[in-house]
Amino acid sequence: MEFLSKKLDRLANDLEKAQLKDYVNLMQRPWQLLWRNFIAGLSRGVGIALGFTFFAATIVWLLQLLGALNLPIVGDYIADIVRIVQRQLEINPY
Repeated sequence: MEFLSKKLDRLANDLEKAQLKDYVNLMQRPWQLLWRNFIAGLSRGVGIALGFTFFAATIVWLLQLLGALNLPIVGDYIADIVRIVQRQLEINPY
């Protein structure tokens, strides 16, 4: 009997750790689940947009620095890329 009691206590502790009660409550309120997922997706999208913007701006800045060094072959290639990016920004200012 003591063995069964220990197993039952262990099962209760495992269920408490898994937060099964919170999961069941969330499943019973679908609008709350939809709202949480919407906010999570929105946050993820904003984070990706900000991260990509920072990354792209850093790359363009580095390319401009390398273009200013006037390296023979690489400098022309980088200058072309910078011109293309600047032309694209003039066309689509966002």
